Amino acid sequence: MERRVVITGMGAVTPLGNTAAETWQAAKAGACGIGPITQYDSENQAVHIAGEVKDLDVNALIGKREAKRKQRFVHLALIAAREAMENSGIDMSQEDPYRCGVTVSSGIGGLSGTEENHDRGHRIGFDRVSPLYVPSSISNSAAGEIAIDHGLKGECSCVVSACAGGTNAVGSAYRAIRHGYADVVLAGGTEASITPLGVGGFTVMKALTTCGDVNRASIPFDAERSGFVIAEGAGILVLEELEHALNRGADIIAEVVGYGYTCDAYHVTSPDPTGEAAAESMRRAIAEAGIEPGQVDYINAHGTSTPMNDRIESTAFHTVFGETAPYVSSTKSMTGHLLGAAGAVETIFSAYAIADNFIPPTIHHQVADPECDINLVANEGLSTQVNYALCDSLGFGGHNASVLLTRYER
Repeated sequence: MERRVVITGMGAVTPLGNTAAETWQAAKAGACGIGPITQYDSENQAVHIAGEVKDLDVNALIGKREAKRKQRFVHLALIAAREAMENSGIDMSQEDPYRCGVTVSSGIGGLSGTEENHDRGHRIGFDRVSPLYVPSSISNSAAGEIAIDHGLKGECSCVVSACAGGTNAVGSAYRAIRHGYADVVLAGGTEASITPLGVGGFTVMKALTTCGDVNRASIPFDAERSGFVIAEGAGILVLEELEHALNRGADIIAEVVGYGYTCDAYHVTSPDPTGEAAAESMRRAIAEAGIEPGQVDYINAHGTSTPMNDRIESTAFHTVFGETAPYVSSTKSMTGHLLGAAGAVETIFSAYAIADNFIPPTIHHQVADPECDINLVANEGLSTQVNYALCDSLGFGGHNASVLLTRYER
């Protein structure tokens, strides 16, 4: 018997705020979290702006000693996970820990640790790099640290599927609960790759915009878009089997009702220009929910602000929805692109959109693109009934992932 899966807790650390609630309120207001890079001196590079997390006292939140032993992407994940667990009200002393798991994505992991230890190896020898380098930098360390922090002994995994990873993590957790392998799963993504190598690597492949104007840098679906703005952050959701949540009197934020996952099998970085596999990912999520495409009210688009992604994603929307035209927005216009954490944070936005009946805007939109002829919510958010919200993510390697949420009804 397939079981129902609900969201009972959410936590986030993003360029818009250091909690999920702060992030959502900033998104509703159309705030911009993008600004000058402060984590290192970018003077000799072409890109000088990013979506950085701001005013976060990591030492106070997780302890100075523990912070020193962990990489930044783990810091962000731990803080978001603690918020999500507190928000959910779960008491682990009352739970079977083997029925509680973790699925947390990171596309790159501890890139800063790799850079630091590579430099250290050249200075003093590679046999004298930090003994914590490998365990603190591997992509799955965030998932493992969250499991340790909360005593979660069930399935613990790290989905690594580039910029679709956060959405894949939520989908994987949904499937694990739906098919009876777990009752509670912390799911999401985390990323902290605003480093010289991270920014340089994306720059030379022409993925990042070199526009230094924060008001015209991350402009999804705008005809003048020229690349994405790299960002950091984490988003963690508590997914829970419905009866388990009801039995403990949990507040239910939204219900997860569909998940689709496909691969373009086309090119390692460029999406298939037909958008067909991306469309199929959305179709599968909608079909699993047992609804028609026209019932989807809102799509939180991948919407990276790259010329190719936005055009092809728009094509996929037309393929799936035809003339039904659900509202679309890209919150990356405000946060920048959180890579492996993007889909998790955007699933949180989608859940809030349902809870508040509010669609966040795509800010800084000025020049319409006829190749992106979609029902875009531009510049100001929209108060409207949202019963079904679809989170859409695409990643290098041709990964396409879609999660469908709805309002919980008994």
